[in-house]
Amino acid sequence: MIKRTQIQKIADSYDKNNITIGVLGGHSGLDVCRGEKKHGFRTLAVCQKGREKTYTRYYKTRKDGRGCIDETIVLDKFADITKPKVQEELRKKNTIFIHNRYFWVYFDFKDIENNFEVPIYGTRGMLKLEERDVPNNQYYLLEKAGIRFPKILKSPKDIDRLVIVKVNEAIRGYERAFFYATSFEDYNKKSEELLKKKMITKESLDKAVIEEYVIGAQVNFNYFYSAIDDELELMGTDTRRQTNLDGLIRLPANEQLEVLKYMSPKIIETGHIATTTKESIIEKIFVLGEKFVKTTQKECPPGIIGPFALQGAIAADKGKEEMVVFDVSMRIPGSPLTRFTPHSGYLYGDSISYGERIAMEIKKAIEQDRLEDIVT
Repeated sequence: MIKRTQIQKIADSYDKNNITIGVLGGHSGLDVCRGEKKHGFRTLAVCQKGREKTYTRYYKTRKDGRGCIDETIVLDKFADITKPKVQEELRKKNTIFIHNRYFWVYFDFKDIENNFEVPIYGTRGMLKLEERDVPNNQYYLLEKAGIRFPKILKSPKDIDRLVIVKVNEAIRGYERAFFYATSFEDYNKKSEELLKKKMITKESLDKAVIEEYVIGAQVNFNYFYSAIDDELELMGTDTRRQTNLDGLIRLPANEQLEVLKYMSPKIIETGHIATTTKESIIEKIFVLGEKFVKTTQKECPPGIIGPFALQGAIAADKGKEEMVVFDVSMRIPGSPLTRFTPHSGYLYGDSISYGERIAMEIKKAIEQDRLEDIVT
């Protein structure tokens, strides 16, 4: 992995009065750029040919001040960002990159960890820990932090309750072809159907995680850890919209049964809905976030920097409300809706987006000459 000291030297060599904030053209790029522009930074989106118009046309910066994308670099594929010429151009523009889910969807982890010599805001080495088949991954960190997550079954033969089998699609390995099962026989039947339809591969099925299905109100808790102030903030809460699951659950039960004769539920991330929570659980949620931050600092130094999310459900077992975490996002989450929930407004007076909060942090780091504390 590129040494952090090497990245810190690059950041230290930058013209601090002319910092550019770089994003990949997708996921949360627009949210980041909107916030960065508001705080005076130049913005740059690295796009993939064939899906660049959002950044080169629709939201480009105009002379009258509209728009939030100042500049674009259009590549044949996102992974070309690690080519020496592209990296050189980014460094010349004093670019600090904000990583997001696209970094682990379209890149080889090792390429980003070892060959991308551009400062990244956040902890680049932790992105791979979102994957369920790597050592010391999110489950390991949750266990170390004492945060409840669904019971993991070691073998399909152990299925004795409703489970969700977390397996990736055959065509788009980053998307989900999850399915539910209640027994070993049920698992075999459903997995064979998916294999026959070539929706999954035997390899991805062998790597799948079999997780108990926890019933509860699904909520994503979106945090921001300030390495400058050593303080955890709750940016907001949301829940997911998934295709085609959301369409199915809106049908009456009898119609759901008819539809399921012709198609299977798919859990493909399509969007998010802002949601609020009771004040009575906020302290519990902060405690979970603080435990997770401390654990990452111990297990994966320097630990989480900036945005992350604990995603799951509030379960009520024996009358006790408890957060059960299904997934951890170790970078900016996919929802731009955090500013529409009140949590950051309780702290700052007005609700702010992730993009704006990141801009505030980078600006403060520059003012205090502490850029090396927030980049890796």
